[in-house]
Amino acid sequence: MTPEIVCLGEPMLEFNQQPDGRYLPGHGGDTSNCAIAAARQGARVGYLTRIGQDAFGDEFMRLWEDEGVDTVCVERDESAHTGIYFVTHTRDGHAFSYFRAGSAASLMTPQWLPSDYVASARVLHVSGISQAISETAADTVFAAIEAAKAAGTLVSYDTNLRLKLWPLDRARAVIHAAMSCADIALPGHDDARQLTGLDAPEDIAEFYLRLGVGIVALTLGSEGTLIATPEERRRIPARKVKPVDATAAGDTFDGAFLAELVRGADPFEAARYANAAAALSTQGYGAVAPMPRRAEVEAFLAEGDAS
Repeated sequence: MTPEIVCLGEPMLEFNQQPDGRYLPGHGGDTSNCAIAAARQGARVGYLTRIGQDAFGDEFMRLWEDEGVDTVCVERDESAHTGIYFVTHTRDGHAFSYFRAGSAASLMTPQWLPSDYVASARVLHVSGISQAISETAADTVFAAIEAAKAAGTLVSYDTNLRLKLWPLDRARAVIHAAMSCADIALPGHDDARQLTGLDAPEDIAEFYLRLGVGIVALTLGSEGTLIATPEERRRIPARKVKPVDATAAGDTFDGAFLAELVRGADPFEAARYANAAAALSTQGYGAVAPMPRRAEVEAFLAEGDAS
């Protein structure tokens, strides 16, 4: 399979706190989530990473196979582990605790990168987390971006700021440098405010457009998404649901948005679809399990159009 979308980063096994206090095992990792979300919308997707030769790594290999995500370039490491994280829930929302130091993914290097695989895709998707897990991983992402640009592959970048992984000054410098090479910016509003020092969504969108990005999809939670291009800006309303767990809603948006773009949708149509997919993903616990498939999203959109 030649992938349309290639995602690069770190997958992590998830343990998500339930109302009774127990932890439900599942799968996470922002770019892996994005890959699965895109595959569930019908896109051809490949994943690039390193995982441990351990039980958690085996689970990911089974997951990706079941979801139709190409793993030909996933490397198994006998001496490093697959990362894990825990999700807890409070009145203020969900919180994450990570156990990823020294993980196989954090040992990625530019020399390891299969550049031809990146160049074969229409879109490369990476994130701030992909670069935050180690200095060599940050360099690997820049190498992947360089390979993509040389081949005419579009670069998609989600800020996904995690200040537990790196200080804000370094995050700002690295993320802005990567964004200046990106074609599609997928920042969340909270992240972007910290990274840019700006508050108004329109000002944030303008900031990324001035870096050279062609499409900005600034997610605004319950207020929807601001789509900005050099020619037009438009707010796309959120779809209303009763959320249970917002884990990976942004990753679901990313995957659905990119899947729609490669299907030929314009950014505004893609955001309408991705908003619906992200809303549906909040109606169950965990990152991957509640992610909708295309038929569910289309039915949800049709219900809204009929009401």
